[in-house]
Amino acid sequence: MGFFKEFKEFAVKGNMMDMAIGIIIGASFNKVIDVLVKKVLMPPLSLMSNGINLQNRKLVLRTSELDEAGKVLVDEVAIQYGALAEALIDFLIIGMTIFVVVKAMNKLRDRSQNPKDKTVKTPKDIQLLSELNTLMQEQNELLRKQKSQGEDK
Repeated sequence: MGFFKEFKEFAVKGNMMDMAIGIIIGASFNKVIDVLVKKVLMPPLSLMSNGINLQNRKLVLRTSELDEAGKVLVDEVAIQYGALAEALIDFLIIGMTIFVVVKAMNKLRDRSQNPKDKTVKTPKDIQLLSELNTLMQEQNELLRKQKSQGEDK
C-alpha cells in the first residue's frame, strides 16, 4: 500500500499535472518548430541552393535491381545525408529557439525578483526577504554606531 500512497501524494501535489502540462506544451512546441523549419526556413534555403531538396540527397552505395516485370530483386543501399542535414538544421533551430525563450524567461524572472524594479510585480516572498534584509542592515548600522559611541566615551 506504500506505493499507492506515494503515487497519490505525487499526483495530489501537482507534480504529475506539471509534468503532463509540460509534455503537452512540448508536443505543441515541436509542431510549431516543425512548421517553422519545413515551411518557413527550408524553402528560402532551397531557393538559395538552386532548389536542392535536402531530404532527397543521398549517396548510393548499391543501386536497386529490378526484374523484367519491374519487381525489386535487390533493394537500394544508400547513405541519406540529406535527412541528417535536415535533422541537424531542425536541432539547431530548436536549440536556438529554446535558448531565446529561456533567456527571455530568465530576464523576466530576474526583473520580478528585484524588489527595486517597480515595472514588474515582485513576488511576496522576495519582497519580504528584501524588507528583512533592509531592516537587518539598518539594525547592524545602529549597533555599529552604538558600539563606536561607547568606545569614544
